Amino acid sequence: MSAGAGADPDLLDRVFLTRVIEPGDETGGRWVREHGVREVARRLRADGPALPGVGVQRWAGLRARAGRADPHGDLAAAEAAGVRFVCPGTVEWPAQLDDLGAARPLGLWVRGGPDLRMWALRSVAVVGARACTEYGAHMAATLAAGLAERGWVVVSGGAYGIDGAAHRGALGAGGATVAVLACGVDRPYPRGHTGLITRIAGQGLVVGELPPGEHPTPSRFILRNRVIAALTRGTVVVEAAHRSGSLATARAAQRLGRHTMGVPGPATSGLSAGVHELLRGGAALVTDAADVVELVGAMGELAPERRGPVLPTDLLSGPARQVLAALPASRAAPPSEIARDARTTEDDAIARLYELRALGYVERHGDGWKLTRQAVSSSRPAGRPADRPCSAVRGNAETLGNYRS
Repeated sequence: MSAGAGADPDLLDRVFLTRVIEPGDETGGRWVREHGVREVARRLRADGPALPGVGVQRWAGLRARAGRADPHGDLAAAEAAGVRFVCPGTVEWPAQLDDLGAARPLGLWVRGGPDLRMWALRSVAVVGARACTEYGAHMAATLAAGLAERGWVVVSGGAYGIDGAAHRGALGAGGATVAVLACGVDRPYPRGHTGLITRIAGQGLVVGELPPGEHPTPSRFILRNRVIAALTRGTVVVEAAHRSGSLATARAAQRLGRHTMGVPGPATSGLSAGVHELLRGGAALVTDAADVVELVGAMGELAPERRGPVLPTDLLSGPARQVLAALPASRAAPPSEIARDARTTEDDAIARLYELRALGYVERHGDGWKLTRQAVSSSRPAGRPADRPCSAVRGNAETLGNYRS
């Protein structure tokens, strides 16, 4: 991402459109699909006839927004906040978002170091009521911690209640979590979760469709839920009343063919009524992380089998290669030791370890991380002592491709 005059024109036009077209606007999505980003942006900037599918009043409103849009300014503000813009078709774009069709995001603003595409490969959404019970908060935190301990990324919306409990559960287990916001990722919402969302950005990812400084609205929360559903392999609802917005996430997951799951609650609890309705409609009943993994993990390997000169290691970023090289060959090491040898922070080391876990290079053992048998056997030369850092991994890592997260 560049904030300068030399920024890619397609990127600039997409950034411009995020300021003009609301998230999930299928009419705008069809314009982009049929006419292309450049032409849609040109028509919105020009004083000409409206694009098809909108009336005079709505077109005038879009043109007014276009007149105030400043993509260079948005990119500069994002850069200052440590935020990047990820476009469809680029290396970091999660291809499963394309399942949304005309409602696909124009792009995503991403805050945090890990690679979004790699994390989304092995992710589960955990959502539910804002005004949850102690039971709901406990179940969400326990389930998220169990998923994190099994190497899964926990995705939620950063809200009070179940969302916050899920994020904290994953973070407390030293795991990976992603918050998908209904506002600009540079302005955490709700404000009471500023500390939590800042911590997520340091150890995981904060993602959103809206440009810097944008505020949330009720409709944006509902439309945000489709991104959570599409990004992940399945959605777990922990407590939801009949009219809960989290049910919109589950229904979007069902429409997209993702796994939909619910955690049962007391039959007398109104906050479990929506979950029970979901279960009667075909969602799977789950009570712990093992139940969830049994469903979402059955979807197959995370990456296709590779043959010939193309290897999974070709996808690693430079920081991920450093962390891989820092792991001892035959014992588990704590994140603090790995971070020290990789010359990075502990939070960044944890983030990279989850990327490597998704590719099958490392596995978690209690509070430590260890190379898998496949990684050791393919990288360690014969006769090398087993209790020293794997120099062959380090040597091989230095020759890998230039994949950038």
